[in-house]
Amino acid sequence: MKKWKTLGVAAGLAMTLVAAGCGNESSSSDSLSQQVDYTVTGIEAGAGVMKATEKAFEDYQLDGWEIMPSSSGVMTIALDDAIEDKKPIIITGWTPHWMFAKYDLKYLEDPKGSYGGAEALHTLTRQGFADDIPGANKVLDQFNWDVEDMEEVMLEINNGADPAEAARKWVDAHADKVSEWTKGAEEGTGQEVSLVYVEWDSEVASTNVLKVVLDDLGYKTEITPLDNAIMWQAVAQGEADATASAWLPTTHGDLYEEYKDQIVDLGASLEGARTGLVVPSYVDADSIEDLQPKD
Repeated sequence: MKKWKTLGVAAGLAMTLVAAGCGNESSSSDSLSQQVDYTVTGIEAGAGVMKATEKAFEDYQLDGWEIMPSSSGVMTIALDDAIEDKKPIIITGWTPHWMFAKYDLKYLEDPKGSYGGAEALHTLTRQGFADDIPGANKVLDQFNWDVEDMEEVMLEINNGADPAEAARKWVDAHADKVSEWTKGAEEGTGQEVSLVYVEWDSEVASTNVLKVVLDDLGYKTEITPLDNAIMWQAVAQGEADATASAWLPTTHGDLYEEYKDQIVDLGASLEGARTGLVVPSYVDADSIEDLQPKD
């Protein structure tokens, strides 16, 4: 599995942090565009929210705007720095995410629907997994939780807990919910189960929780972070057993179309997810339509 592990995105780090801190505190939505230097601080290049942002630039005729790729970690550092100094910043955001529990944030309204509607997180498996390891497949099929559940784990990790420890704490505190996932599932005898995920805070939380649950049931679970496209490819080609990191129908929509005939979609494990442009609440703008093109 190590061959799939991706390097952190270093390029653009310095530029992302500069973009987060540029300008002075905004008092007018008309000046926001200039104060963020017509730049959105993004995450990994190729992520669905990045592609949707490029579409938003076209839909809202935001000529001259750029989206600065970085990583989810770098993006949240830039957000934290901007909020500490109460400076304007626009980021690519998504829910669930611990930053909504920690900071006072808001989505910019998207009347043209560039980011689509509400999304759901789906669990996918390789073909044949249900026959090979039916007990683990049943757990994955019954895995379902709420935004608040996921954000509880995410915030614990952000506060300094090791992801495995945060997952263990949540599982121990929510035995009733976990029992719904494992109901009727055959216990394992040490069979290996490989889970892959996108290294976003939300997916770190869900995948570590699933690892704890499957390990407790007698399976030996290996988890590996991958780039979006490689994650889908790994499951489709049978090199990984499953992922709970599929954002549908928009964020991973193109990847779903590419691989839908090669994977098994077990359905949604979490409803109410969304993506879009996010700003601190003190920023005087409420809609993407408030942004201005670059002269």
